Amino acid sequence: MAKEDEQEPGEVSLWERLDRPAASPRASLTPQRIAAVAVELADREGFAALTMRRIATELGVAPMAAYRHVSGKEDLWALMVDQVSAELDGPGELSGWRETLRVHAQRTRAMMLRHPWLAQMPAPLFALTPNRMAGAERQLASLDGLGLDEDAMMAVFRTVHAYVHGATQSEAALGQYMAENGWESGDDTRRGLAPQMEYLMNTGRYPTYRRYTRAAARKDDAGWLFETGLECVLDGVAGLVERGRA
Repeated sequence: MAKEDEQEPGEVSLWERLDRPAASPRASLTPQRIAAVAVELADREGFAALTMRRIATELGVAPMAAYRHVSGKEDLWALMVDQVSAELDGPGELSGWRETLRVHAQRTRAMMLRHPWLAQMPAPLFALTPNRMAGAERQLASLDGLGLDEDAMMAVFRTVHAYVHGATQSEAALGQYMAENGWESGDDTRRGLAPQMEYLMNTGRYPTYRRYTRAAARKDDAGWLFETGLECVLDGVAGLVERGRA
């Protein structure tokens, strides 16, 4: 191979390195094992607890031993995202684009609520990992053949993706805010925020919102709120699909 065609070590992607045969198949310390411990630690203590020194301590090895398998925090974060993204591949065959997008959205919400540190990780939505790409491929494939061109297919995928992540991050952030204030329920939260809310409502500037605060019956039903918003998004996709077939 000519020297100019050789790839510099830093240019080889994490996933290409992992696809290569292991030099020592019986080695107990692997990138996957490091990621598993990092996920367990972040689930238990939050994203701020993630340091290579702390992970090495959890593994019972020296920090330099971990660095031989994971070159830095970006690799660690990518491995963690890939590991939890495997949870999106559930049992059973999905039929049609709407069921595929809905089920993937539901699984994504459940995954993010199980691993709230995802909302604190820098740019997790842009991590290119095998399991995340597999999820994207399933969703895009469900849209293929519906009369949408490739740009429209990607726009649909990104729109649903943006709704799911935005709604779930907001839900997780509210839960964290409640925990920080010692509020255990929606009623606790409303009592805690009552002084600000009462003043704003009594100004008379927000009559529709005031009606919501008095009449709404599902204020604390996060699942219903998520599903209803998701149906609004999917109805919009259905309209686009119909126009593409016309």
